[in-house]
Formats: sequence, structure tokens, C-alpha cells
Amino acid sequence: MVLKIEGIDTVEAAETLRGGELCIPKEDRPPAPEGEVYLNDLIGCHILEQPDGEELGTVVDYHEYGGPVLLEVHGGGGQLLIPFVPAICRRVDVAAKSILVTLPEGLKDL
Repeated sequence: MVLKIEGIDTVEAAETLRGGELCIPKEDRPPAPEGEVYLNDLIGCHILEQPDGEELGTVVDYHEYGGPVLLEVHGGGGQLLIPFVPAICRRVDVAAKSILVTLPEGLKDL
């Protein structure tokens, strides 16, 4: 992607921004491509466990450590880190602020 930032007119000036974070207002970003989500839209989603829909908590943050994104979930059982992968996060509904999960055996015990 090539960007033009107002007031940055040379390669040297652009180099001073290397490693920085580029943010745009939420209302100005394009919609996520079909089947994808913006990670920050997951914050505030309720995690519901299959098959009975038990609420495990709410996504308060996400972490990227080089593997799958981990959703940090806080709820009645404390904190959970849930990998954001299709095998676990079966249905994501950003509009309804819910994520339906099937947790592997023992994940809640970690």
C-alpha cells in the first residue's frame, strides 16, 4: 500500500514515521472484506460456548504474539485466552457483539 500523508513530502520525512502506528477514524475505514473482521471490533463481544450458549465472558483485548490472535476474555470464571481460529470461534457476529465458540478440552483450566 502506498500512502500520501499531508505535510510529509520526502522519503526522508516519511522515514521518521517508520515503526509508527497509522490510525483512521472508525467511520472512515472501509467495511471488512466478506468473512473477515477488524480485530478491534471484537472488543466488547460476548463469548458464548456451544452447545448450550453459556456466556463465558466478554472480549476486553486481543494479543498478537506471532501465532494465532488470542482473545482476552474476562468473565465469572476469571480470565481466558482464546485463540481466534475458525476451529474454536465458530460464528462471529460483530453486529450482535457475540462469538460462538467450541473450546478444546482443558482450555478453561489453563
